[in-house]
Amino acid sequence: MNALRSVLVHLDGSPRSAERLHVARSLAAAQGATVTAMLAANPALVEVPLSYLGDAGGALLLQEAEAQRTRDARALFDRENARPGPTMRWHDPPQSSPAISAFSERALLSDLTVLGQHDRHDPLSWGVPRDFVPAVLAASGRPGLVVPAAGPFGLVGLRILVAWKPTREAAHAVTAALPLLTCAQTVRVVMWEEPDTFTPRAEGLTDFLSLHGVQAHFDRAGPATGPVGELLLSRAADAEADLLVMGCYGHARAREWLLGGVTRTVLKSMPLPVLMAH
Repeated sequence: MNALRSVLVHLDGSPRSAERLHVARSLAAAQGATVTAMLAANPALVEVPLSYLGDAGGALLLQEAEAQRTRDARALFDRENARPGPTMRWHDPPQSSPAISAFSERALLSDLTVLGQHDRHDPLSWGVPRDFVPAVLAASGRPGLVVPAAGPFGLVGLRILVAWKPTREAAHAVTAALPLLTCAQTVRVVMWEEPDTFTPRAEGLTDFLSLHGVQAHFDRAGPATGPVGELLLSRAADAEADLLVMGCYGHARAREWLLGGVTRTVLKSMPLPVLMAH
């Protein structure tokens, strides 16, 4: 598995864009990758239809807010690009394109995306759909490193916890994480047994990882004694992990994503960055 060469980071109008860009730059510097930054948010008049604004003045204010969001994102990029570090590029999305489709299309040409946890309390992230993360992962097929909505993070991936189950999504996440797993100081694999079903052992995964030069320790979790999402976050805290690797489970229904229980819990309550793949 080659090192990461192309990292695409999602920017919006919120202050958390700076933290996502910082994480992307740190990963890119460690991997010898290029960072591409892209502002992706639904156009203002998609978020608030003209019929709701009352008059032309309201539309002008909304358009100015949209323009200011773009200026702020570009200014953040320019400040970071002026600092020593990895090569950085700016990508302009197609005009008036929905956030998910525009970002997903660019993600097709990236090794890894850096995304942000949805924060419904942050009004400055307006224009970013609440199901942006799972929708982008599914539409692009590319892995995403999701950065929590709170807390500073340095170089992630020194202590990695892998949540394993014998599924396509989990296998995709592990394969996508190999460039980081090979550089980690410690890698732990955890899997909970599902009641009344045959659960394959996870030693096969540690054997697979060893072929790639990754020495992983298998934590025998046994049967789950509670909601697996909560158990997983607790195990990550106990292991002092700075990165969680897991599959993203869910499916689209009507206009919104329905997430699996573990995925929903992690995306809602994550205290550490999570590398996910669908």
